[in-house]
Amino acid sequence: MQTILGATGVIGNELAKCLPQYTDKVRLVSRNLKTVLGNEELVSADLLDAAATSKAIEESEVAYLTAGLRYNIKTWQQQWPVIMRNVIEGCKKYHCRLVFFDNVYAYGKVNGWMKEDTPYNPSSKKGMVRRQIAEMLMNEVKAGSLQAMIVRAADFYGPNTEMSFFNVMVFANYAKSKSAQYLLRDDVKHSFTYTPDAGAATALLGNTITAFNQVWHLPTDMQVLTGKEMLELSAAAMGTAPKYMVMKKWLLRIVGLFMEPIRESIEMLYQNDSDYLFDSSKFEKEFGQKATPYPEGIKATASYYMQKK
Repeated sequence: MQTILGATGVIGNELAKCLPQYTDKVRLVSRNLKTVLGNEELVSADLLDAAATSKAIEESEVAYLTAGLRYNIKTWQQQWPVIMRNVIEGCKKYHCRLVFFDNVYAYGKVNGWMKEDTPYNPSSKKGMVRRQIAEMLMNEVKAGSLQAMIVRAADFYGPNTEMSFFNVMVFANYAKSKSAQYLLRDDVKHSFTYTPDAGAATALLGNTITAFNQVWHLPTDMQVLTGKEMLELSAAAMGTAPKYMVMKKWLLRIVGLFMEPIRESIEMLYQNDSDYLFDSSKFEKEFGQKATPYPEGIKATASYYMQKK
């Protein structure tokens, strides 16, 4: 049995599609149940409930923590440590290996490439929470009480990836014949992880015993483009002119007065004011698999949005 905890998001969905390559028993755990494969086991559970979390992990060989929380710092501070502790204890109880799907917030602002050994130096309150739960997990690994790994991705883009800022501000707008929007600067390079790559690589890592007890960056095209280049490719793929507006911090602060997700993103804008470079060469060298190139991923994402029109 392989179990996805917090299975309703895009990564949970992409991961679920890939797991049948490795196991004939897949369990999806969430508060809002929805089938992906048609033959998986569906379990309703709140990961803030220790007993329910433990029960959801029972009989599992591998558990994947892909849960997402409301994008609110108070929610993160209160709930993420509880969820991580509940999942750790459940995995220890049933001798289950754990794969934690994380982001790069704990690194903070990095001058150069983000790598698996980049020191934690969070530049935001959300980054501090991510550092706390990552260290909580790896301390268990160091103590020898749990087999686990952390897998990380850059910002997302891809088909059926509705929470990606790039999808929402670029593809969704172009699909409506509107001008796109971009954050802060379009002249700096910014890495984006293609979500189907992230799901497939997470499944592969979770089924590779030697991959445990370390950190992995998921495959992400290292031929990084500027925002302007990404926007131009996206517009071309959707058959429209590359019209867009670069949203400056002062404007985002005003919009944030009325929209919580924008307000909560203000502290993360350090990721957009200079090059944001994500190195996944460790994965590529170990498994001989390269990330989907940006032109190919952009075409597939554009096709998804064109079909939704």
